[in-house]
Amino acid sequence: MSKYKIAWLPGDGVGIEVLEAAKIVLDKINFDAEYIHGDIGWEFWCKEGDALPERTVELLRTVDAAMFGAITSKPKKDAEAELVPELQGKGLIYRSPIVRMRQTFDLYNCLRPCKAYEGNALNYKENIDLVVFRENTEDLYAGVEFTPVPDELAELLTKISKPFSAFKHLNGDEYAITCKINTRKGSERIIRKAFEFAREKGRKKVTIVHKANVVRATDGMFLEIAKEVHKDFPEIAMDDANIDAMTMWLLKNPYNYDVLVAPNLFGDIISDLCAQMV
Repeated sequence: MSKYKIAWLPGDGVGIEVLEAAKIVLDKINFDAEYIHGDIGWEFWCKEGDALPERTVELLRTVDAAMFGAITSKPKKDAEAELVPELQGKGLIYRSPIVRMRQTFDLYNCLRPCKAYEGNALNYKENIDLVVFRENTEDLYAGVEFTPVPDELAELLTKISKPFSAFKHLNGDEYAITCKINTRKGSERIIRKAFEFAREKGRKKVTIVHKANVVRATDGMFLEIAKEVHKDFPEIAMDDANIDAMTMWLLKNPYNYDVLVAPNLFGDIISDLCAQMV
């Protein structure tokens, strides 16, 4: 019997190729595991109306870990148009399998290392060595969206939000709303993970990435929580930067950074930028 049970989720497109390459590496090091295929991706959205079938969720509950490739994602109208005819017009809404897996299994800690290995011709600069912590279950990726916007939601926002008055004249089908939801618990635990990692690995500084100067409620809370958490790690330096400036400074001098932590969307942006540097 194999030591581990691994759900094998190739998904779509390059995901299939990526997992094929990963399997070569795993076999080369004689990794002792049973790989169990799981259905996931665009094919299952088109023919079943669910890109993450419940049978795959149940499989994930029984295994030790999962290897995931990639999935296709398309806008609402395009997604509905590609459903088999018998599923069209039934109000099915495409939801990202990645987001659903993260939320279902509370996979909040997305740790993304960025290290330049010697001899890699694609290195932006040599000796880059930083780590991005991305919160993985909340923020603009929470999946709370409205299009068209229901009248009752517009009426409520008109009553409780002065800035919303700039949009109250619009019909519900003339705009869309995506909610940026950040919780104290979600923010505190990802920030604490970043500091704990820095302490464990001998890293010297944690940088908080945000946009608190404009997105004051959610990112302002994220930054304030970071300041509180930092008190438990006095030996580690902390600074912060707005997301737009952060992209510039990372390219200008990546050596100034050690550990970065950010809400979901900003962590996604920063970690993709970092990936391109190595």
